[in-house]
Amino acid sequence: MPDSFRQMHRPGDPFILANAWDAGSAKMLVALGAQAIATSSAAHAFTLGRPDMGTLTRDEALDHAQDLVAAVNVPVSGDFENGFGEAPETCAETVRLAAEAGLAGICIEDTALPDDAPYDAPLAAERIRAAASAARALPRDFMLVARADGLLTGHYDEAEATRRIQAFEEAGADAVYVPGPPSMEALGRLVKATGLPFNALVSGPFAQFSRAEFAALGVARLSLGSALARATWRTIHDAGQAMFTKGQFDPLADALPFATVNPMLT
Repeated sequence: MPDSFRQMHRPGDPFILANAWDAGSAKMLVALGAQAIATSSAAHAFTLGRPDMGTLTRDEALDHAQDLVAAVNVPVSGDFENGFGEAPETCAETVRLAAEAGLAGICIEDTALPDDAPYDAPLAAERIRAAASAARALPRDFMLVARADGLLTGHYDEAEATRRIQAFEEAGADAVYVPGPPSMEALGRLVKATGLPFNALVSGPFAQFSRAEFAALGVARLSLGSALARATWRTIHDAGQAMFTKGQFDPLADALPFATVNPMLT
């Protein structure tokens, strides 16, 4: 068993970074075997009745992260969107505040929220450089993951994603993350383009692949994003449709027994 969050990041032997959205889901995931927990900006926004993409404040994200840190005894990483500001200095301050909140690390993406367009490449790299410098100055270890989101948002191609993660590596990131590549083959090329541990998003079409298949590509970490939260929303959606359109309650028969849930939260 790795004795630190950093040591969990082993290329070719990926751990599952389970994205939770409240203390209860975090505790349940740990009870089921999660070695580490992450926040999800989308899942957190959903709990507040908001859409994703820049609707959370930094204070809200920090408070939420502290709730998860207090709930579990495993490392917690923060999905901290674009670092909650454009300026490199803002990203550096976000790192310092995240560490004070007890987080083991955070992701910072290159999307200029609330728009979905990316920051210009030089600025994107400078933001990571400032964040990495702040992380190295902390009194304890802290994992800074740099995200290149242009494939996910459709704003740039694989070649640009490759250039960006290589620039993030040069800027001092500890790991990189490129959600939304078009295929497993493309994911494999991206993994090989950097010497850093690589986080892959298990969502959408990538949910059909096994941990072993990601391991074969050299992936070091598998995160769920908002996929698990949206699977929960699917249950509410389907049960609600049955109740309110058909007057039927059959989906509730599949509810997890009280006796199963309750012990995981004690």
